Amino acid sequence: MAKVDRRKSLGRRGEDLACEYLERNGFTIVERNYRTQRGEIDIIARRENCEVFVEVKTRRTGDYGEPEEAVTGTKVRRIRAVASEYLGEKGLGTDVRFDVISVLIDCDGNLKDLRHIPEAF
Repeated sequence: MAKVDRRKSLGRRGEDLACEYLERNGFTIVERNYRTQRGEIDIIARRENCEVFVEVKTRRTGDYGEPEEAVTGTKVRRIRAVASEYLGEKGLGTDVRFDVISVLIDCDGNLKDLRHIPEAF
C-alpha cells in the first residue's frame, strides 16, 4: 500500500474512532470531512445548541510528539475560516467551539489512547 493510502487509512480510522467517542458522549455528528477551497474540517458535531468543529489527529506512536501538537497556528486559522464559511452557508448563528481529538492506534487499527481537548483554540 502506498504511503499516502496508509496515511489516509490511518486518518480515516482515527476519525471513525473520534466519531464513536463523540456519539457515546452525547454529540450528534452533523458532517464529516466538510471541504471548501480554504480547507477541511474533519468533524462537525452538535451538542445542545453548540456547533463543535473537531480536528482529529491520529498517530501510531508518540515518537514525534503528541498528535495534537500537529495543530499549528496555520491549521487553526484555516479551520476557523472554513468554520465561518460553514456557518454562513448553513445560516447558523449558534454558539461554536473548536475541539481537538488526539488518537493513538496500534498496527492493527485498535485504539491505544484517545484524548478529547474541548475548546482547544
